[in-house]
Amino acid sequence: MSRAIVVRELGGPEVLKLEDRAVAAPGPGEVKVRHEAIGLNFADTYNRTGLYKVDLPFVPGSEAAGTVEAVGEGVSDFKPGDRVGYAGPLGAYAEERLVPADRLVPLPDGISAEMAASVMSKGGTAHYLLFECWPFKAGDTMLVHAAAGGVGSFLVQWASSAGANVIALAGSPEKVSIAAASGAGAAFNSRDDGWVEKVRGATGGRGVDVVYDGVGKATFELSLDCLRPRGLMVSYGNASGPVTGVSLGILATKGSLYVTRPTTAHYFGTKDTLRRTMARVFGAVLAGQIRPAINQRFPLERAADAHRALEARETTGATLLIP
Repeated sequence: MSRAIVVRELGGPEVLKLEDRAVAAPGPGEVKVRHEAIGLNFADTYNRTGLYKVDLPFVPGSEAAGTVEAVGEGVSDFKPGDRVGYAGPLGAYAEERLVPADRLVPLPDGISAEMAASVMSKGGTAHYLLFECWPFKAGDTMLVHAAAGGVGSFLVQWASSAGANVIALAGSPEKVSIAAASGAGAAFNSRDDGWVEKVRGATGGRGVDVVYDGVGKATFELSLDCLRPRGLMVSYGNASGPVTGVSLGILATKGSLYVTRPTTAHYFGTKDTLRRTMARVFGAVLAGQIRPAINQRFPLERAADAHRALEARETTGATLLIP
């Protein structure tokens, strides 16, 4: 038997229940993986509450790393004992599970299971936000919300190391210091009034070229006010709730702005795009362009506590569940 966290009803962290379950032998195209580390992502809370629709019951989590235990018919890329990671299919909050082989990537030397579980989803997201949603070039000026969090810290580190001018927002003095240490040229407390004026002041009144906003409802219109004319708003998360009821006319009045709402599925949702993206991410880690900081570890059975900490914005960097 293997242990897993199962959601049988939607709701708060209390619906995350530890259960014993049997894991079958892998079928055609499948691999059985024993997890060593499981990544926690804010999207996990959206699945739990029903903001992102998932059929009940389900095992949450979409990112983990560990060791191959067995492979099914037709799998030639992996063998028992291989070190692997994945970002994508739900079911990661478990000691072991079956994973489609085309969602796995081999872990290179120098990338531990904990490092992989902390960087694949968040680093992959940072990659497409920086280099595929936006035609990045050195000298660009960008605003990063939640800049001490998982994706936010990688955005600050990677963009600044590639020559961008990064302005960071974070929710406490400690987190502002973390963002500044990550490479932000200017960093402000998002809980203080007047941060739009501070951001625009840091650009000499011009506004930023692009905003990366994973906060959602609470910051959407204020983020638009930080953009230069014809700048891009990248809304990639809903930490404060989803953005709804927006009139397109607001984009015209604020400067003929652009808005995009990207998702992982459309940027590294295939075998080829996944492996290409993770090669870039692991390369950036090994080169020191992004520096994963695993600042919270919870045992698997305390997944509910991990969710509470994440939703209360009490975490910085990466948070892992350890089976």
